[in-house]
Amino acid sequence: MDGVRAPDAARPGLGVTMAAPRLAIVIVTFNSRADIDACLASLALHRPVVTHEILVVDNASQDGTAMFVREQWPGVRVLDAGGNLGFARANNIGIRSTMGELVLLLNPDTRVTPHAIDTLVAHLDAHAEAAAAGPRLLDAEGRAELSFGAMIGPLAELRQKVLTVGHARGLPGISAQVERLTRRPTGVDWVSGACLLVRRADAEAVGLLDERFFMYTEDVDFCAALRARGRAIRFTPEAVVTHLRGRSAATARSATDLAYRRSQLAFYAKHHPGWLPLLRIYLQIRGRLPDASPAAPI
Repeated sequence: MDGVRAPDAARPGLGVTMAAPRLAIVIVTFNSRADIDACLASLALHRPVVTHEILVVDNASQDGTAMFVREQWPGVRVLDAGGNLGFARANNIGIRSTMGELVLLLNPDTRVTPHAIDTLVAHLDAHAEAAAAGPRLLDAEGRAELSFGAMIGPLAELRQKVLTVGHARGLPGISAQVERLTRRPTGVDWVSGACLLVRRADAEAVGLLDERFFMYTEDVDFCAALRARGRAIRFTPEAVVTHLRGRSAATARSATDLAYRRSQLAFYAKHHPGWLPLLRIYLQIRGRLPDASPAAPI
């Protein structure tokens, strides 16, 4: 869907001008000009019925993303983060800058399908015990992404990797299992931050996203914090969103790999400190142990 544009008449009306829309859609961008137009076009084409506003928080893009959105999508609000602050911190800026009862965190490399957002909202409305919900994510070829899972830990990470890599390689048994898993609505430990709907009250109760995670695992940590308050996380396959996974990361592979390892170490330090020394040894043996400096901008 790259390059897809909404009719010009649809562009000014994409954002809703109500003072207090029910839903705030927050999109964090970094050098996302190649993706953001099609993302916003999909939101215009499949406009949610729920009252909403759209806010783009730009992490100091060098490719003119912020200016492009301001020029081409005047109904969308744009905030300049003032630097590349990372995914968690930029999303927190977006959450604090909006007022909706519900917040949808959405990646710029996603494309919403008809009724996807309203279906996600309806599912959360039907589950008062749930703080957050995520949709079924599909890649560019229409294959399901394993966009949820068990709480990160050594065994859970191994299982997730086996399923993800096996599915990517088209191994029939594994692909069939992923398809089955992603067809049924269920309670899960976490859903992907590529498209995550959360109640504002719950998000604020846990202090929003943990900003020590520059990029990666912040969604798992966020869901863990929500669950620690006795709240549920829902996977909602009736809502479908296309996710062109890895497009932004592909422009800076070494930097994103480094950010992932730093987040992984921070996650284990927070949630599994007993496993941290073994993780550090494993990464050192493989030559993937990052230095102790703060995460570098990506």
